[in-house]
Amino acid sequence: MQYKSNNLEISEINSFIHQAALDPHINLDSLNQICDVCKHFNFAGLCTNLIRIQAARKSLGKNKQTKLIAVIAFPFGDIPNSIKKTEAELAAEHGAEELDIVPNYLKLYEGKIDSFAEELAEIFKIGLPYRVILDSIRIPEEKLSLAIEASIDAGARGIQAGNGFGTPIQASHILKLRALIKNRCELKVAGGIKNLHQVLELVEAGASSIGTSVGADLAKQFKIYNHQN
Repeated sequence: MQYKSNNLEISEINSFIHQAALDPHINLDSLNQICDVCKHFNFAGLCTNLIRIQAARKSLGKNKQTKLIAVIAFPFGDIPNSIKKTEAELAAEHGAEELDIVPNYLKLYEGKIDSFAEELAEIFKIGLPYRVILDSIRIPEEKLSLAIEASIDAGARGIQAGNGFGTPIQASHILKLRALIKNRCELKVAGGIKNLHQVLELVEAGASSIGTSVGADLAKQFKIYNHQN
């Protein structure tokens, strides 16, 4: 069976899942267990921080299905551009395949959109695909539109809505973001996604990736759902 609606048919959700390993209290054994889960379910990505990238790369091995994603300047982006670029270079050196970057919100609010984009363009030169993490619910609409345009112009593969803090993003907000993105890049959603109903609504609204710390639970919920329908 497959989940079906007027606009969507999903035979499995694993290809949407970016399993998060961002809790600062995750030890090496727990990280290895998370990597094993990613390999078992063939999740699309494993997202972790710089101090765990090298160990995650070793644990994932040559798995080609699960991309290793490093967060850069997470969670607030409030570090100098040069350090942000150094973080991205370190991630690439230690085996990251993609980046999720928090941009310079101060430049955005100051109206210095060229500086906002230049920081991202410098990281683009490293050669890894990246998404720009936007705290999109809190950013005023006119600034949000500018941030999306600048991110795409700077080479971003995608926009990430949400950073794991605050209220979970609803499908209505994803529809709004899709209208701003206009099919020019991916749209990842993260933060407070704990059940299958949320995932299906967000994917149907246009999310291309789901960042979550409970990927295995979601995959199991989907399997049960398919058996019941």
